[in-house]
Amino acid sequence: MPYKEKEIEKKYFTIGEVADELGVATSLIRFWEGEFDIIKPKKNRKGNRQFTKEDIKNVKLIYYLVKEKGFTLQGARDFIKNDVDAATNKVELIESLKKVRSFLVTLKQQLD
Repeated sequence: MPYKEKEIEKKYFTIGEVADELGVATSLIRFWEGEFDIIKPKKNRKGNRQFTKEDIKNVKLIYYLVKEKGFTLQGARDFIKNDVDAATNKVELIESLKKVRSFLVTLKQQLD
């Protein structure tokens, strides 16, 4: 059996990578960091933010509430405070459904 190389998994992401993934400016993520307690990236000696996957999940939750659902910042804060687990699960479900839809659209294009 051939040797299979283990994929290297990244632990920390830069603010630029997070911003690119969401399609927003880095300044917006810095602003949200000050507004929401659930975003707490580590900072290295130079002061650069290092986001974990958990931090990215929280940023995506805020993005979903504010940008997609139209919540105000205070409304998003209250929603997260009341039940952060339910909100996170809902965002994860939506992302999963978007991936499935993308896969099905690609499959349909290949069949046509």
